[in-house]
Amino acid sequence: LLFHGNFARFLSAVDEAIGGASGILIQFPLYFGIMGIMKYSGLVGDISHFFISISTPTSFPVFTFFSAGLVNVFVPSGGGQWSIQGPILIQAAEQLGVSLPKSIMAMAYGDQLTNMLQPFWALPLLGITGLKAREIIPYTLLLMLAGLLLFVGILLIF
Repeated sequence: LLFHGNFARFLSAVDEAIGGASGILIQFPLYFGIMGIMKYSGLVGDISHFFISISTPTSFPVFTFFSAGLVNVFVPSGGGQWSIQGPILIQAAEQLGVSLPKSIMAMAYGDQLTNMLQPFWALPLLGITGLKAREIIPYTLLLMLAGLLLFVGILLIF
């Protein structure tokens, strides 16, 4: 980045060098930087502790679902998110007497559902088809809303 003078020239050079994969490769360091800031600033812990403080054994999986979705918007790596949020989730589930497998699945559902908001998963497909993210977001948003109702319902019923 320093050798290119500014971020735009850097992105142009990376795009020229590796083509359609540049968007993916550039995003990883940025996401992990955001993950580090969120983890070491205590923001993820604050978000999780807030949801724990307002939870009951019935509502905890639903709040876990929403907190995981919120964190996933900023840290779209399931493994990275688990390393930050997982220990807090386990401790809270044990304190509230909530099923650990159900709590972990609630986190996984929330993590995966908000991927529909930021289609990181679709970058290779977008590169191949020439579509822009804004062209698929309306469709993925509808799927996300349908999934939201489905997952919350399942978490409350089972």
